Amino acid sequence: MLSLTSQAFIDRLIRENFKFFTGVPCSLLSGLISHLEEVEEAKYIPSVREDAAVGLCAGAYLSGSLPVLLMQNSGLGYCLNAFTSLNLIYRIPVLVIMSWRGQGGKDAPEHIIMGDIDQKLLETAGMDYAILKPDNCDQVLATAMRKINEEKLPYTLVVEKGLFDERH
Repeated sequence: MLSLTSQAFIDRLIRENFKFFTGVPCSLLSGLISHLEEVEEAKYIPSVREDAAVGLCAGAYLSGSLPVLLMQNSGLGYCLNAFTSLNLIYRIPVLVIMSWRGQGGKDAPEHIIMGDIDQKLLETAGMDYAILKPDNCDQVLATAMRKINEEKLPYTLVVEKGLFDERH
């Protein structure tokens, strides 16, 4: 599988005017978080839970920043109510970068069920998403930016294991 560098991807998001990042750590996103902690142009605030991170993103957007939420798919269960009762109703956009733990039934047992249903949950909630790959990055980000800037709604980028350079 081809991979993207965390640095190049974060730098791209910063060029798209995303300056506020929060989330709950996941090993599949560790390279992104490590790079965020090194850049001056953006702020990364760790969160204790994904629903709290949704609230932080809403506050960041209402204060004039484009927010990004980083989480693993298990966190979707924690924050789905926050998305449906806050972001979707009041049109508060956020770019969600969600790791796909349990993809294809290959992961620790606690990730398998969510790995099978995470995209169905997004669809049920009416939240658009795309599986991010090196060869669709430009197209997917353009779609995400339209959803965020024009419709003022969240957009989720689903990240498979190995897409980004991981740091442990």
